[in-house]
Amino acid sequence: MLLWFGVIYLGSLFALLANAFFRLDDFTGQVVREVGFSNFVALLEPANLDSARRTIVMAIAVTLACTVLAFPLAYYMARHARGAQKAALYIAVMLPLWSSYLVRLYAWKLLLAKEGAISWLAQQLHAQWLLDLLLSTPAIGGPSLSFSTLGTFIVFVYMWLPFMVLPIMAAIERIPSSTLEASADLGARPAQTFRSVILPLALPGVAAGSIFTFSLTLGDFIIPQVIGDSTLYIGQIVYRQQGVAGNIPFAAAFSLVPIVVIGVYLWLAKRKGAFDAL
Repeated sequence: MLLWFGVIYLGSLFALLANAFFRLDDFTGQVVREVGFSNFVALLEPANLDSARRTIVMAIAVTLACTVLAFPLAYYMARHARGAQKAALYIAVMLPLWSSYLVRLYAWKLLLAKEGAISWLAQQLHAQWLLDLLLSTPAIGGPSLSFSTLGTFIVFVYMWLPFMVLPIMAAIERIPSSTLEASADLGARPAQTFRSVILPLALPGVAAGSIFTFSLTLGDFIIPQVIGDSTLYIGQIVYRQQGVAGNIPFAAAFSLVPIVVIGVYLWLAKRKGAFDAL
């Protein structure tokens, strides 16, 4: 069965690669099955390079934010939470995954809207000036949070945060208590123990979680379509080229960009021991 799935998966990748070397006839709109590199040359156009850069930067930013938010929670769940409290935290982390992806997405669209709950809360806290300042910031702002890069970033972090919490928690739970006790017996302060013992041993969990957050952000096209401005990400370009434009060869060529990026990322993550924490 696994061999069969491998054949299907690898066959699909080879078919994708083959289509990337074909081209679309501008007059007939039909795929011309002649080997060429025009699609790869088109990838080097400024607009396409800008979309690739924007997507990669967003994936990196989301991964870093998820790491910062997930580590304290994962550490508390692994080392301090017990019994019913630990079960409640498990449920709190997993609960968003039990509801529909689209339901959560459109709920956030309402929350981030100009007349949404976040704007209302900012007004009640007399922090509207701060929200306006963020929205007026170039590159991340917009008319409202639901039509801004910042809003896209917030939703990405919310969607993928559970995928970072669980691998980090698993990695921290594997750290023997005797190791931490030995560090304390040798005179290390809690901050030193965290920096020299816990953090290095938890890095495989961070790397494992980052595989999910980075790759999911890199390939998602629905969140930027619903939340955010008119700027395009890789997933949106691939979707439009193979759907609306019918340019399957160029869509196939652009699809190889995240595959290559994720391949390099997986290689780096493997060197950090990420797969040991999965």
